[in-house]
Parts: sequence; structure tokens; C-alpha cells
Amino acid sequence: MINIKLSCCSEKPVTSLYSGEKLCKNHFTEYFENKVFKTLRQFDLLDKGENIGVAISGGKDSLTVLSILNRLSKENPKIKISAIAIDEGIAGYRDRTLMTAKEFCGKNKINLHIFSYEEEFGLTLDEMLKILDVKPCTICGIFRRYLLNKKSRELGLTKLATGHNLDDECQSIQMNQMRNDLRASARLGPKGGLIKNNKFVQRIKPLYLCTEKEVTTYAFINGLLDNFNECPNAVHSFRAQVRDTLNDLENKFPGTKYSIENSFLQTLPYLKEKFRDGKIKICKNCSEPSSNDICNACVYVEKLKNKIDMNN
Repeated sequence: MINIKLSCCSEKPVTSLYSGEKLCKNHFTEYFENKVFKTLRQFDLLDKGENIGVAISGGKDSLTVLSILNRLSKENPKIKISAIAIDEGIAGYRDRTLMTAKEFCGKNKINLHIFSYEEEFGLTLDEMLKILDVKPCTICGIFRRYLLNKKSRELGLTKLATGHNLDDECQSIQMNQMRNDLRASARLGPKGGLIKNNKFVQRIKPLYLCTEKEVTTYAFINGLLDNFNECPNAVHSFRAQVRDTLNDLENKFPGTKYSIENSFLQTLPYLKEKFRDGKIKICKNCSEPSSNDICNACVYVEKLKNKIDMNN
């Protein structure tokens, strides 16, 4: 855990830390931003010159990362910032969050690149779910990761920053344990991935040590967001069940999430070493990196095509 000493003041507190310290708006903002900057330094997330893309959804996490990195870019011209958004095609949800993203990027003069499932795969996510009997987050995650990597590489980005926070990481750690998937855990951490390959754009997580509560507080008190929107498909996910369990444990035993992540960071180097020998293949259909001869995105595209053909 990062300890940052702050001056006391008589202003009204807006939140309290895990340590019990109550902070006003200004001191919390200072605490949070220092925590993010220290994360960037501690884990060497940025080099001296970068062309950083920020995966933005229009939610609190991605807007927070984009806001802080954009300010860093203004202070250091060698670090260029742009935003990349994926329109999955979730009616009543993604259209609203993309509007927030467009407004934020327009106001702050940030280049925003938007790519959609419909343009790339021929169907929106809503349409896909009417055709295939599959968990929404499974197919959505596969296509989203595929597009983010492919388009980031095409844009010439050196790294892709995501809004994953401490809560997200703890959930992923626990999910992989329950699935007995240590290889997936080896790809976690402040810097994502296992193998350096020019087909992959390095992913970084500047909010890695920030709790969801801290991110939410920062976004709201700094005017980055005035409401909270959750994907309507999230409630059906395995992650949502794990999230609720971890929140319950955190309420009963404060510090649980910090303990999970800190202990994981100690074992992460061993996991990365153990699974570093995995080979990257190239998908025979789309030429994107894959662990198999055909990537998962192309597998689902074929399933959709076959299902449509059967129904016609």
C-alpha cells in the first residue's frame, strides 16, 4: 500500500481512507493523483517518449485515467495522448457513455478514435446475443480485446492505458483461481501480457493501486462524471458475483482487497517466469496474434455466420 503524508486542514472531508484518515476535496485530489503518479514510476509504466492510447468507455475509470494522463502529456510534450473507444452496440447504454466520451475529448482537445463491432464484425453485440446462446461478457470481452489491440497497433500506439483499478484486479485474480487458470493470472499486473511481440500493444494500468471507491470519489468531486452507468449485461457475469463477494468481505474485514493484490504482486514474477515460454501464433483467417491456429474472435465470427446461414 502507498502511504502519502498530507497536511491536515479544517475543510469538510469528502471521504475517508482505508487508514481512517478523513480528507477534504483538495487533499484527496492530491492524495489520489500522487498515488497514480507514483504507480507510473514504481512499475515503470511510461518511457520518456510515448504515443499513449487510453481505452475510454465514458465511465469513471477511463475518464479519470484520460484526464490525468492528458495533464501529464501537457507537462511533457514527448508523451502524446489519444483516446480509443469501442462501440459494442449495446442500446441505451453505450450510446450514452460514448456521448460523454465525445464531450470530454472535445472539451479537452483530445483525438478520439471510435471503432465498432458492427463495422468490424457485421453485427452489434445486441444482434449477436439474439443469434448465439452465449454469455454476453464472454463474446463481448473477446471482440473488445481483439479490436483494442488491432486498432491500437494500426494507430501506431506504443502503449494502451486502461482504467482497471484495484477492485478489478482483485476480481480477476479470484476468478482465475476459481477457474484454475494461472496462465491468465500471469498476464495480469500493472503491465499486462507475458511476451513482447510487435503484434501486441503493451497495456498499462495507472489506477492499479486505486480502489474503486477512490476512483469514483475522484471522478465525481472533479466533475469528470455526474452519474454512474453500468452495462446491463454485467449483472449476468461471473465477475459481478465475485465483485459482490469481495465487497462483502471488505466490509467485514477492511483491507482484504489490498491484501489480495499485494500478495499477488509478490507471486506475479514467478507466474510470469513459469508461463513466459508460451508461443504466439498468427490466426490463419485474420493474421492477428492468437494462442491457436484460429483466434477466438474468428471462431465466434464463424459461429455467427453458420447460425445465420442455418436460419435463412
